[in-house]
Amino acid sequence: MKRVAVLGGGPAGAFAAHKLAQAGLETYILDEKLAWEKPCGGGITYKAYERYPFLRDNDTPKQIVTETYIAAPQAGAARMNLRQPLLIYSRYDLNNLLLKRAEGAGAKVEKTRVLGLERQDKRWRLKTRHGELEADYCIVATGARNPLRDVGTQLRPADTMIALGYYVPENRSHVDIQFLPGLEGYIWVFPRQGHLSVGICGKGEPAHRLRARLEAYMREKSIDYAKAQFYSHLLPSLEVPAWKSNRLAGDGWMAVGDAGGLVDPITGEGLYYAMRSADLATDAIVRDTHPVHEISSVYRRDLHHDFGEDLAFGACIAQRVFLGRFLFRAVPTRMVEFMRRSPRFQELMQDLFAGTQPYLTLRHRLLRNLNGTLQEIMMSFMVQRIVPGDQRA
Repeated sequence: MKRVAVLGGGPAGAFAAHKLAQAGLETYILDEKLAWEKPCGGGITYKAYERYPFLRDNDTPKQIVTETYIAAPQAGAARMNLRQPLLIYSRYDLNNLLLKRAEGAGAKVEKTRVLGLERQDKRWRLKTRHGELEADYCIVATGARNPLRDVGTQLRPADTMIALGYYVPENRSHVDIQFLPGLEGYIWVFPRQGHLSVGICGKGEPAHRLRARLEAYMREKSIDYAKAQFYSHLLPSLEVPAWKSNRLAGDGWMAVGDAGGLVDPITGEGLYYAMRSADLATDAIVRDTHPVHEISSVYRRDLHHDFGEDLAFGACIAQRVFLGRFLFRAVPTRMVEFMRRSPRFQELMQDLFAGTQPYLTLRHRLLRNLNGTLQEIMMSFMVQRIVPGDQRA
């Protein structure tokens, strides 16, 4: 294989291009925007920077967050000091960091839009605004709004969630997460460099209702949005049937990141899965132990075993997490109550925030710890009733 075209210069595409160029393959990144600001997200979990330490060890401006508050209706808020900090970048800065690494490894970066691609004699002919390019293989990293209909995941309305919010020119050091009644989603307040990202993501509700929910929350918390910049974005959130038939790869191409629908269906996290899928895709190419026509199958297999099966199971339980009930109250409400009173449950939430608790083993861990958690909650409740608040240690 001589030349690989990476369609898209976001985190997934830039990371894939870095690895390909580093391995000595002629690599092109084609993207009409290159580094650009994506208002939602920007959070790098421990799972991501532990696997890819350069995400932590660099000079790019970032917020290092060690404190978060999680709130739910009828439960107030629970505070959690993160053992493994959350790193929050401006998406422009993070994207720029990854693109520079790709260029430094030898990838060629072209700011252009891919208008179409055609398979001819086991090679690709790509049409761009600036001409044509031939390639032996394509990495599709075009994001959720993929304009190339023949490659990448096929998103139905049910397989998406909406993320919208405001850039607010304020500063704070902690993250806020707010669950809302009847919403498969949540509100977040993320501190970034020079501003807050205050947003909401959700499934099953139109954008105008999500925006109304968010603005009501901001008024309640005295967060001024009158002059703040508004944004809206589409995120993949695959339903269970879509995970089973997800179009991840084909003859001469593999989709990574949002273009492959590879987003956590509960948290909406996409950065780790963007980079990990790019890692697996490039490994399948660089290993060069399979014919070109088998590389796609290798990628699908590796991704399924690495994290695909876990995300598919997350899709099975997503509605229960947001809309289910436990002990006669909403699951998010019980979750906040348990966090406040049970060290065991706090430990579980620490691992979920760090990204180290898979969904596949979550039920087993919850059942294993349930008796101890309920005992801790009962003891906490009794202490609160017996010992006045100002006398408790």
